[in-house]
Amino acid sequence: MEHVTWAHMVVLAVAGYVAAFIDSTVGGGGLISLPALLFIGLPPSAALGTNKFAGTMSAITSFTSYLMSGKVRLKLVGPLFPLGVLASALGAFIVHQLPSAFLRPFVLVMLVIVATYTLWKKDLGLVESIRPLTRKTFVLTTLLAIGLGFYDGFFGPGTGSFLVMGFLLLGFDFLSASGNARTLNLASNAGALVTFIAVGAVQYEAGLVLGMAMVLGALTGSRFAIRKGARYVRPIFIGVTCLVIAQQVAQLFHIG
Repeated sequence: MEHVTWAHMVVLAVAGYVAAFIDSTVGGGGLISLPALLFIGLPPSAALGTNKFAGTMSAITSFTSYLMSGKVRLKLVGPLFPLGVLASALGAFIVHQLPSAFLRPFVLVMLVIVATYTLWKKDLGLVESIRPLTRKTFVLTTLLAIGLGFYDGFFGPGTGSFLVMGFLLLGFDFLSASGNARTLNLASNAGALVTFIAVGAVQYEAGLVLGMAMVLGALTGSRFAIRKGARYVRPIFIGVTCLVIAQQVAQLFHIG
């Protein structure tokens, strides 16, 4: 497509705001923003790159909100930011060389485990139990940053759910888990974006319209989550994870 029409702008603005509102709490906004970019006529490669462009704008906004509210353990995730950027850039580069669809069945199983475990463990993430940072915590978080950074650049679906779950299992509550997850997700968005820009897979006009709407959605969503607390974030996390599962099942079996 050459230009973004007014009708396209409306679609992108609405989709971007809703996507970022959800994404700023638990991730999963790509379920809304990516189909919107495909709907207005972008080819898949350009839609992926443009989505990362707008998603990076959104991630900066939500990260800043969580950081200012004290919900980011910067001493833990700050040093890992460059690793997330590099891992994601590598994943985005490799996805242009290899098909990523073979990951879908594995990811589907992992998402089902995440949703089931969260439903089963009623108190998960409602109270923070993380102790002073240990070497084990730092090592596990490093693996999380590298592994999910690469995964986000290479494939992507469920990254937000996996990141939040990783921090929940380390003992953070839902809000702190979301804040830390947003930090590493910003790194993976930025890394993948560099690669997409390098291969010319970003439509900047659509990306700016979507991105500005996502900034507003991220600002509203992150502040609302911080004000409402972990009991608000938990059902959204479960709901979004289930939606990602449904999306992956539909794509796996070519439904629709």
